[in-house]
Amino acid sequence: MQPIIGLIRTMRPKQWTKNVFIYAGLVFDGQLFAPGAFVRVTLSFFLLCLVASTIYIINDIVDIESDRQHPRKKYRALPSGQLPSPLAIAAAVILPLFSLGVATLYSPQYTVVLISYFVLHVLYSFLLKNVVIIDIMAITAGFVLRVAAGVVVVKVANFSPWLYACTGLLALFLAIGKRRQELILLAENAQNVRVTYKHYNLPLLDDMLRLVTTGTFIAYLLYTIEAPTIKVANTNIALVTVPFVLYALFRYLYLIHVKGEGGAPDELLLRDMPLLASIILWGLSFIIILYLPHQA
Repeated sequence: MQPIIGLIRTMRPKQWTKNVFIYAGLVFDGQLFAPGAFVRVTLSFFLLCLVASTIYIINDIVDIESDRQHPRKKYRALPSGQLPSPLAIAAAVILPLFSLGVATLYSPQYTVVLISYFVLHVLYSFLLKNVVIIDIMAITAGFVLRVAAGVVVVKVANFSPWLYACTGLLALFLAIGKRRQELILLAENAQNVRVTYKHYNLPLLDDMLRLVTTGTFIAYLLYTIEAPTIKVANTNIALVTVPFVLYALFRYLYLIHVKGEGGAPDELLLRDMPLLASIILWGLSFIIILYLPHQA
């Protein structure tokens, strides 16, 4: 029973929240309440989660020795011995084969995106994570592919490319913040845990964070003005959602610089109540703006 629990832990179900980006095409194209489209995207979400879990398993297999030196990661199932390596390797083979097999039954395009996502993250595990700057750009590409996955499984008519820009920049923002906090946490041991940490320092990461924060805000501002879906909805009030986004960015910077958090963005987004509230209010307000005009 312990190995199974260890496998589930290694699959990181808590981090499946990152894959909700697959719903972006559905929501922002105005198809949230279309049953057929919703079912296709939801099925695709679960297949993506299985592929993403495969990547986590591969990462832990590759990083098992360095994780044993990490103050937090040494308690993961593989480095701690709870999950046997042969079982982890078997799961890393079976899960993607199952997901890709199901995906080919209803969307060849989605299958291509899944393969691209898988290959990108395998490359990340073995190569890209050791290349400074490219490591965080690869993480960003993974989030953009999540959005693309949702776009190809439904016929979107008014999806804005600006949403790709917003997603990519937001992913960069979170990745840089995570690198910054891990660099502080690991201190002298940082280079033993991740090779690229010998090339990063706080001034560089802070400059990158400032640039990406500004870019994220501007890209979202342009999205609220230029998105075809908003124009179709015949409304000019999407700008009212901007304060929620600005507050969320400021709140996250506050948590990084003042509270010393940000090492685990997925957990922080769910744990910090003001940050979570701003995200919920943003989502609700945007859904109201997009969908109420159609019901008027």
